[in-house]
Amino acid sequence: MVSDLLFGMTRLRLGVAALTASAMLGGIAYVTGAGADERSISGVVVRTGSGVPADAGLNRTLQELEKSYDGRIGAMGIDLGTGRKVGYRAGERFPFNSMFKVFACAAVLGKARTHEPGLMDKVLRWKPADMAGLTENSPETTEYTDTGMTPAQLCRAGITKSDGFAGNTLLKQIGGPRGLTEFFRATGDRTSRLDRPEPWLTEWEPGEVRDTTTPAAAARTFTELTTGETLHHRDRTRLVGWLKASLTGATRIRAGLPKDWTVGDKTGTGGAGNHGTANDVAIVWVPGSKAPMILSVFTNRNADDTAHDDKVIASTATALAKALGRW
Repeated sequence: MVSDLLFGMTRLRLGVAALTASAMLGGIAYVTGAGADERSISGVVVRTGSGVPADAGLNRTLQELEKSYDGRIGAMGIDLGTGRKVGYRAGERFPFNSMFKVFACAAVLGKARTHEPGLMDKVLRWKPADMAGLTENSPETTEYTDTGMTPAQLCRAGITKSDGFAGNTLLKQIGGPRGLTEFFRATGDRTSRLDRPEPWLTEWEPGEVRDTTTPAAAARTFTELTTGETLHHRDRTRLVGWLKASLTGATRIRAGLPKDWTVGDKTGTGGAGNHGTANDVAIVWVPGSKAPMILSVFTNRNADDTAHDDKVIASTATALAKALGRW
């Protein structure tokens, strides 16, 4: 097993961290499926599908947004200061798209810390032919074909610029998509999975299970990696630093929150040919608050060959923050 090789020495610590996160989040049950946790509030049918108590105001807001958007929205919000959590379609599956790169970076950081000291500064090289089909969405790695890059540089490129070849190269350090899936399992995430590298992982149709997660699972695992004990505190700080420096999410979660809030995020975009899928996951600090929020938002259009809409993600972030009582 790939995880036995990469993460065997940290298995006990990961198990404790997963239990800690579960207790912290109130024992969220990550139930998949559209019909899970369905009930009526004031005549409005709500579906959270994650064991998260439904918030009537949030559900009304996002149901109306879905109608105007002609698509589906999945969202999860966690206030780590109060323990409050809200969700909408939080147990339904959506494609990772490029969001997987933040989790791949976390896995590589974990491997470097426990199994391969010096890995983050080791120069990795490739040939131009290795980048076939990925040059258009690999803005930084195309500039370093002659010199190569270290995993630390690849993490920065993958998170801040969503560089596709950087993501694939990082996956190779942990055993490919299967290795990342096993990393999810080691952290206690039994929902998220990666099956294919770029660009194939963005090939998605409604009902597809490959290369998917749920808003609840993504938020829980992201919480553990950015605030929990799965990563060494120095690696956790490094990961959060890359998230804060992200250049791809300016019109998504960040755009739906006040300018003086600090946000670190990772986006994912499938494109019009994949039902306009687009998502974002973020850690958010509100001035004066003792603990951050975690927000995850996933979207897709009902019709294929339709562009995604960043404004929907921004509006959903606003609704989550208000539902959590932060606005």
